[in-house]
Amino acid sequence: MFEKVNPMHPDKVADRIAGALVDLAYKKAVNPRIAVEVLLGHGVCHVIAETSEHFEKEEVESVVSRIAGNVKTDYAEVRQDPHLSDNQKDGIKCGDNGIFKGVPVSEEQKEMSAVARKLYDHFPTDGKFILGNNTLIVCQSCATEEEIRNVLNDRNERLIINPLGEWTGGSDVDSGATNRKLGSDMADSVTGGGLHGKDLSKADVSMNIYAWLKAQESGSNIEIFCAIGDDTVDGKPYSEIVECARQFISEKGGFEKFAEWGLV
Repeated sequence: MFEKVNPMHPDKVADRIAGALVDLAYKKAVNPRIAVEVLLGHGVCHVIAETSEHFEKEEVESVVSRIAGNVKTDYAEVRQDPHLSDNQKDGIKCGDNGIFKGVPVSEEQKEMSAVARKLYDHFPTDGKFILGNNTLIVCQSCATEEEIRNVLNDRNERLIINPLGEWTGGSDVDSGATNRKLGSDMADSVTGGGLHGKDLSKADVSMNIYAWLKAQESGSNIEIFCAIGDDTVDGKPYSEIVECARQFISEKGGFEKFAEWGLV
């Protein structure tokens, strides 16, 4: 079984805002240090950034309004802890402790991801979906059951559509928080670290991407651990792992675009 949410789910809106701010930090510096947390809902968006690059409040408000719409922005910014900063002063080293897992994506997970994207092409509003046991559950805002069935007319399994009836969805119905939909983003590769709102020195970003890519290539499960300050992980210079993740993010179109769907 696999659950997928689309880019307009409030949690993914939070991820996208965090990703957009990381993109902005990379426009200001080649290797910025940044970690962003976002909580939004019911007309308010709270953003906390621990960052080496200063953002004007107007820059943050512009990102929030473009992605989340007409909400009030509450922004707090602090500099990175000096102990963490010193870890990187002699070059890129591992920025987190952690255990990271890569698992090949199953056919069911690929199928659910494709269905979610197909529905989003027709209904670019808040949606959440589950596929398993020959049943597809669709919770799609701002769409009638008839419209959804017309899009999914090639599906053979049992369809359960909007169990509570038609709904509007979005942050007026639910709140959103950064890295709360890791199951949707990573499928069976979920461990403790969140993918979104952080620069590439953070193992939560680079090690998760690296382990996931390695699992897809090898077709087998991968487990890797690392400690903060490591300059070599999995027999490779950590800088190479960072560059692998940098290329992956670049191919996705940046951190904001990566946050739309995650790895799966």
